[in-house]
Amino acid sequence: MRAGAFLYPWDVDGDPDAPARLAGLGLDQVTLASAYHSTRALTPRHPRRRIVTAAHAAVLYPPDPARWAGRALAPYPSGDWAPGDAYGRAADALADTGLAVHSWVILAHNSRLGAEHPETSVVNAYGDRYPWAPCIGQDAVRELLVELAAEAAVRQGAAGTELESCGWYGLAHLHAHDKTAGVPLDDTAQYLMSLCFCPACREGYGRHGADPDELAAAVRAALAPVWRGGPAVWEGGLADAALAWRLTAARGLQEAAVAAVRAAAPPGFRVLLHADPVPYRCGANAGTDPAHILSVADGVVTPAPTVAAFVAHARERTVLAANLPVVTGMGGSPHTLAEDAARAADAGATELRLYHAGLASDADLEAVRKTLTAR
Repeated sequence: MRAGAFLYPWDVDGDPDAPARLAGLGLDQVTLASAYHSTRALTPRHPRRRIVTAAHAAVLYPPDPARWAGRALAPYPSGDWAPGDAYGRAADALADTGLAVHSWVILAHNSRLGAEHPETSVVNAYGDRYPWAPCIGQDAVRELLVELAAEAAVRQGAAGTELESCGWYGLAHLHAHDKTAGVPLDDTAQYLMSLCFCPACREGYGRHGADPDELAAAVRAALAPVWRGGPAVWEGGLADAALAWRLTAARGLQEAAVAAVRAAAPPGFRVLLHADPVPYRCGANAGTDPAHILSVADGVVTPAPTVAAFVAHARERTVLAANLPVVTGMGGSPHTLAEDAARAADAGATELRLYHAGLASDADLEAVRKTLTAR
């Protein structure tokens, strides 16, 4: 089974040993970040550093001034953590390894955008803004993300792209020193805390038959038992109307982003989405309807346990890539990779994605190498 691993440009750029080390793992491709959110990342083998602090969401290449001229919303260039065309330098360094390079594009996850343009952020039923979560129901936000998808995906040397957070983002995000776990939130509560009530979403709910003030009050009422330690109960006509608007907005973004990438890309360029098969889910793996998303994109990257939900809707050459964590310190299990990969294949996976070749220890990478080279 074809195997790829995620990678940051700074894991390769400036490290002359990185290309050969990656090629020796037995990988078929790397998924190289070209647009990424803020992070603090370990880079354990780089000859000049160990910690990279990306202060804000940024593109890791020089954005095209002509594309963004006159726009109120535009991507942010990176700082000294990935100066200039860090993506291009890393892709060039990998060009002679035999590894295919796909771009890795983060879309609806941008804290700096929310800080500088607070009106673009998701607003919950209590009136709290989530600056890390751009509201994809807003025309201006959607236009930004679609243009970003096209530019960040089609970089030099890329044979395809993987679009992450191409859908709704919400509460569930480790933001700064996170202190939100005091009251456990199940799936329903997470969803209710992620419903947006910005002006665009209020209008959207109205178009689907829900009065937005009544809906916000119903959300708060459904959440009231949660703060006392009980479960949220969410069902009925208002719930249906809210989900209908959310699905409409998410599908619109996903269709537009994939179309924009394909219009900019050469023939044969693969477009995959990081996806969750439960439509109301928020986050890096955007909630999708499996039948719909596989009619739009060339495939999905999804956590290994959710692969089976997409199988019935796959067509010939559809990619179902099972995402397997292989960083022990982050909860991954590189030493059971062979067994985990076999289970994913039995569930219908056609490819593997390993998270994350740059963050893993030498011992983790050696376990990956032993598994992949034994195929």
